[in-house]
Amino acid sequence: MAFAPAIPVIVLVLVFLGIAIRRIGRFTLKIWQIMLIGAVAVLVTGQISPASAVGAINPDVMIFLFGMFVVGVALHESGYLLHLSSRIFRRAKSPDQLILLLIFSFGILSALLMNDTLAIIGTPLALYFARANRISPRLLLLALAFSITTGSVMSPIGNPQNLLVALHGSVGNPFITFARFLAIPTVISLVLIYLFLRLVFRKEPWGKELEFSHEPVKDERLALLSRVSLGVLVTLILVKIGGFFVGLDTWVSLSAIALLSAFPILALSGRRVEIVRKVDWETLVFFAAMFVLMESVWESGFFQSFILLIGGEISRVPVILGLSVVVSQFISNVPWVALYLPAITRSGQSMAGLMALAAGSTIAGNLSILGAASNVIIIQNAEKEGETLSFLEFVKIGLPLTVLQALIYWFFLGIG
Repeated sequence: MAFAPAIPVIVLVLVFLGIAIRRIGRFTLKIWQIMLIGAVAVLVTGQISPASAVGAINPDVMIFLFGMFVVGVALHESGYLLHLSSRIFRRAKSPDQLILLLIFSFGILSALLMNDTLAIIGTPLALYFARANRISPRLLLLALAFSITTGSVMSPIGNPQNLLVALHGSVGNPFITFARFLAIPTVISLVLIYLFLRLVFRKEPWGKELEFSHEPVKDERLALLSRVSLGVLVTLILVKIGGFFVGLDTWVSLSAIALLSAFPILALSGRRVEIVRKVDWETLVFFAAMFVLMESVWESGFFQSFILLIGGEISRVPVILGLSVVVSQFISNVPWVALYLPAITRSGQSMAGLMALAAGSTIAGNLSILGAASNVIIIQNAEKEGETLSFLEFVKIGLPLTVLQALIYWFFLGIG
């Protein structure tokens, strides 16, 4: 098989460069616009057929994001999100304590609520804390991005690629297995995030005293519906977790969870049209375009050729971790896991190898903006509020952090 870069791979590299630069002449492009241009390019050049492009767009992911965006908008617009968070986070007396509390609370929650959900809910909170206490918004956005990516490693429902490993990797008792192999290194990795941010943002006034004002609810009816939606969300997630424990493949899909959670708001709120209008449609366009571009890269066979090149090394933990971190930047972590999982299985899988695949493909999200969908959600939502993180700024911190985290998982999963 030839290793010459195919057109879709070249387009993908240009998309990466575009997102890194973001500025062409007098025009500043948004992430979703650059990804859309890439998707249109592979369509126009015939690298993917219109039918394949439509088929590549994952409806479960799109429905899940839409439903969670509805809940997120309602929580924000009602004022309930800030009201609840001010009660939870006011125990933090300094930026030091706030960052620790944010990293561990969102990191642990991402293992249950999925990291994309926390990205939607957490971005307005991070920006609120930054502005209310005059803390660098970049610091809080990075803390949010790194923590929800890292925390999601230790659960089979923390992210879609982990779910794929749990369902198709013959992982017995997935919650117990993931926790046994990945909980300790994940907690250590969360501590590492704090130390990294403490070092990089050492000029921040870490010891100053914080003041949290009481945030009132702005719309009581919408707040009530938001609480109902949160209750539905948590209940359905518990049902899904319970199904894993008793060995049942429950009917509760991620898209069903999101839609049922959004239903009280869409059905009963008089502000439903306003809420739908405020849904982050730009991020939904980004995901649709990303699916098309990644499918064309997949069909090119360029990255599959590396599987043949690796040969007998394919099931070694360091190889799995390294490849997963790097290749997930180019074809996204879910397609990479779908590609690599059968290869591991055929080579005589070990549970450590499967856990390495889950961990490596997930912490890949800490390396660059495109490494995780949750990063894009955070940045797109932050840009609506006048804040952002550049591609290079993210990589400058994320690259060494990811390397050290990979070494931590390698140590715990077994060297060799």
